[in-house]
This record gives sequence, structure tokens and C-alpha cells, in this order.
Amino acid sequence: MVTKVSNWSATRYSALGAVLALTLGTMVWADEAGKTEYMNSCASCHGADGKGVGPVASALAFKIPKPLTGLAAANDGVFPMLEVIQIIDGRTGVRGHGTDSGMPVWGAVYKAPLVGEIGPYGTEVAVRGRILSLALYLESIQE
Repeated sequence: MVTKVSNWSATRYSALGAVLALTLGTMVWADEAGKTEYMNSCASCHGADGKGVGPVASALAFKIPKPLTGLAAANDGVFPMLEVIQIIDGRTGVRGHGTDSGMPVWGAVYKAPLVGEIGPYGTEVAVRGRILSLALYLESIQE
């Protein structure tokens, strides 16, 4: 028995396949972008594996960096995405990172070289994208 597939069904399934392919491709790209951000910006203190023992950690004059692989476990199994983003970009009032903790305010660090090149609005979008990629990568390394 041959089942006839309407043009509408074929189009719908083709569109769904295209969306899934693009989504999966974007997720892989975001993961790579986030890992690159992490290795360039975080690994020296937090370690390449995110366990808080990077090559610079023992030389820091302040508290040893927190392991980043247990953020979800410390939050009842839920990765605290918004809090992580706010800590990275400096918007959080919970910690004084960039001042008393020694952690750079990455939003400001990422923004500085771009303002003259792509303007304030483009810079904001680019910086938020980098921070989101980094946060998504951190979510992916949770234990």
C-alpha cells in the first residue's frame, strides 16, 4: 500500500528538517564559540576543566576561583543562567567581582575595543552574544 503525501505535508516536513538542521548547527557553533571564550577568558583562573584550578589560581592574592562545574548542583540541579550572565557582565549586585573578588567585569573588557568599530548598539549586541555563548558553554560542563 502506497501512502500519498500531500505537497503541504512534504513542505511542512522539509521546513521542519531545515529548522532542526539550522538549530543543531547553531548549537554546535555556540558551544564552540563558548568554549573558545572560556579558554581565552576564564581557564587561566578556573582551569581548562572548570574545576577552579587554573595555572594562575594559586598566584592570586584573593580567594581561589570557584569551581564552575558545580553551579547547577549548588542550585538544586538547575543551572542559574541569569545569575551567571549577570556575574560575567558585571550587572549583579550579589558579588563585587571586578573589585573585591578579583574577577574581571567581562562585559566592560569585551566592550572596550569594539565601541569605536561598530558603535554602541552593535557593541552591546556583540558583547551580549559573547557572554551568552560563554554561559551556554558553562551550562554544558555541569556535573
